[in-house]
Amino acid sequence: MTEQQGVTEEAARVRRGAIAEAREAGHSLDEIAKALGVTPGRVSQMRKGPAARAPEQPVSQGPKVIVQRALPTDPGTRGSVSLFLTEAERQGLRPGRKMLYTGLEAASEHVAAALHVADGDDVIARRKMMFANDIPVRIATSYFRADLFGATRLAEPEFVKPTLQAAIEALGYRFGHAEETLTARPATRFEADTLELDPGEWVVQVLRASYSTEGTPVHVLETICAATRHIFPIGQVGGLDEF
Repeated sequence: MTEQQGVTEEAARVRRGAIAEAREAGHSLDEIAKALGVTPGRVSQMRKGPAARAPEQPVSQGPKVIVQRALPTDPGTRGSVSLFLTEAERQGLRPGRKMLYTGLEAASEHVAAALHVADGDDVIARRKMMFANDIPVRIATSYFRADLFGATRLAEPEFVKPTLQAAIEALGYRFGHAEETLTARPATRFEADTLELDPGEWVVQVLRASYSTEGTPVHVLETICAATRHIFPIGQVGGLDEF
């Protein structure tokens, strides 16, 4: 190590220590970044390393848990009791889920478009939190048109058994096709707090809209995934020979 390298590393160590002290004093990354004249992302880079943590804490080796979310969804998995429970168990993880909310809420623009209703119309929302090894990894919300399902058990607060698909089929609908869209974006305040994300962490939004054989939108599932806790294997549809 040259003398210049030693000076540089010592300066970096002092800077990491100062950032750690500021964080312990309750200052946010945004406040520290403003004081240093850099971006919050740059502060996150600066604070990496042993000096940014208490001596007794181990250096993080990456995300606490990684869950796979296959695209497109395997039909067998989609038809199971729970897509998440089935996927997580196959990956050797300990899955869990908790109902957060069931009731009417105003449809966001992308949900309204998928359900073929007006932006802001009331729709039925069934929102759940998903855990892997007790770590929050996803917020999954099922949306249904209130005019079609408002008087059914899909609007009730309990988990629908045996499956949502079975309940939809019992009402006379048959699955025709689905469209899935993946979007990476910054987390909202609610998403960051609920998923216990670090400042600046992003989420991946997977929107799956399912339609009956007649083209009626019968289920829209919006899954908000903690980006650093997921991998998304994407497979080609069988029967095609195009590269």
